[in-house]
Amino acid sequence: MRYAQGGGLTLAEQGRREAVRLEAAKRFEAGAGTSQIAVDLRVTDRSVRRWRAAWRQGGTAALAPAGPPSVEKLLPQQWQRLEAELRRGPLAHGFDDEHQGWTLKRVKLLIGRLFHVGYTLQGVWRLLKRHGWSCQVPVRRALERDEAAIEVWKAEVWPRVKVPRTTWAPTSASRTSAASR
Repeated sequence: MRYAQGGGLTLAEQGRREAVRLEAAKRFEAGAGTSQIAVDLRVTDRSVRRWRAAWRQGGTAALAPAGPPSVEKLLPQQWQRLEAELRRGPLAHGFDDEHQGWTLKRVKLLIGRLFHVGYTLQGVWRLLKRHGWSCQVPVRRALERDEAAIEVWKAEVWPRVKVPRTTWAPTSASRTSAASR
């Protein structure tokens, strides 16, 4: 998965990427060409050129991983507490409206309340994804769901508010409109 698609790298994936860069460094020392390195390592020419420029300036150490793009704001014990609180559910934290699941905004508010740490919504999403959480839709329907009221709405209200579809009517093939004649 690409970064733009929201995929972060696991430790194993980070290790594989570092191994590829270090292999490229060995080939730079041997004098291999950019295109050949790219084909052999199954990366783009652009990546090889970028690595070569970094290698020329700082040697093999310049190809070492720079670490995560964002610093983890929660300590491991804080994350464990947050995870326990998330498992308790949103109702336990005062979110009692019709939506019965966690949203990024709610998790952000919970983190702020518990730890006085600020996250953006994207940061909350990355934090949850980094720790193995995913977006999900509830398996069961809401307890408050009223099937009879839904049927009444479908039968009486929806036909009144629904915009009728336009019917087909023949049109003119003339370049000028009929109104201008």
